[in-house]
Amino acid sequence: MTTVAEGVYIHPSAEVHPDAVIGAGTRIWHQAHIREGARIGERCVISKDVYIDAGVTIGNRVKIQNGVSVYHGVTIEDDAFVGPHAAFTNDLTPRSFDAEWRVVPTFVRRGASIGANATVVCGITLGPYSMVAAGSTATVDVPPFGLMIGSPARLVSYICRKGHRMRAVEAPDWHGRYRCHECGETLEVTYALVAE
Repeated sequence: MTTVAEGVYIHPSAEVHPDAVIGAGTRIWHQAHIREGARIGERCVISKDVYIDAGVTIGNRVKIQNGVSVYHGVTIEDDAFVGPHAAFTNDLTPRSFDAEWRVVPTFVRRGASIGANATVVCGITLGPYSMVAAGSTATVDVPPFGLMIGSPARLVSYICRKGHRMRAVEAPDWHGRYRCHECGETLEVTYALVAE
């Protein structure tokens, strides 16, 4: 039987496997499909047409927008955001005839955001409070607070916790200081070179 905490809403058209664990206050919307062994934290939003594969772990206060498939091997930590139709993979060498393929893990760390229609290739980590821009293809690790844009995505800036671009306080070098002119948050990074 599905373990469903208090205050959970599951739309009648959603399919939630009996082995899934759903945290308090989470909302699961139209035609969502939650597979066996999935664990979804508290106060999450699982939007229309979202697929959560077997054994996937999702933290608290995560928002997953329409049309996203979160495949086995993906872990999403607290406060992360996954935009509409973003894509995850879990096999580096996909073949329909390979019976011996293995899952390659992907980690979306606390507070990270993935824009609409972005692709996250398996085997990478999106650092805390990082962002992969809409339509981008992330093929390498994203540093904490890093903003990656393009296909393949490249580091173009650092952002504050609220998602505003930060500016270098001094000329970027192997060590740099950045400041958000919107909220005042500062960040010190090593290997701070970004494309300006």
